[in-house]
Amino acid sequence: MAELSERLDVSPATIRRDLLKLEADGLLTRVHGGAVVEEEQPPFDEAAGVRVSAKDAIAERAAMMIEDGQSVILDSGTTVHRLARQLRGRRLTVITNNLAVYDELIEDEHVELMLLGGMVIRESRMLDGFMAEENLRQVHADWLFMGACGVRPGGQVMDTTVAEVPARRAMIAAGDKVVLLADRTKFPGAGMVKICGPEELDVLVTDASADEATCVALGEAGVQVVSTAGAARDRSGGQVRNGPVTS
Repeated sequence: MAELSERLDVSPATIRRDLLKLEADGLLTRVHGGAVVEEEQPPFDEAAGVRVSAKDAIAERAAMMIEDGQSVILDSGTTVHRLARQLRGRRLTVITNNLAVYDELIEDEHVELMLLGGMVIRESRMLDGFMAEENLRQVHADWLFMGACGVRPGGQVMDTTVAEVPARRAMIAAGDKVVLLADRTKFPGAGMVKICGPEELDVLVTDASADEATCVALGEAGVQVVSTAGAARDRSGGQVRNGPVTS
């Protein structure tokens, strides 16, 4: 706020009024000390139709990590939705706020399905808000599989929508192992809001063509980087198995 006032040579009160007007017009979100401009996110159905084969390869590799009888949190991403397709017929518990995942698994009698509560965000086909966060505080899962709008060179996982971040952070807290599913378009991708740092990730499943420097940085932070092309290798030096990831 003070920096804007100084740069524009107007009073803090004027800046505050202008930010209130811009927020009312839906052009930004006010945060402590200033504001952020939220980047437009494509509707779920549009995003779901992009790079489907790459997402399916990532989803197939991710599904190999899960053992029957385990519990899994699936977030609102379109690659995560492709993972749900790989889990049909498996004896699993799936916890999700993703309505596309719900549609995918609702008829599957093998899957114990828990749909988180919250406000319906139609464009993203998800449930969000304080109810989803509260539900997540009551559960624990073996795995969290999450998407992102971008992965910064230092390994920070980013989102474009401020309102969606608290639920994703609650998912991270509820999962024993955190797996990021990200195709090459997410390097660096978009987003100005940090979901988590590399220290909160256990595994990244991505295209072989994903940004090499970022994958190296993640590996150095202890993240197991799994490539969908050929034999995968842990960037920290170990082979990545096709089965569950262990500590």
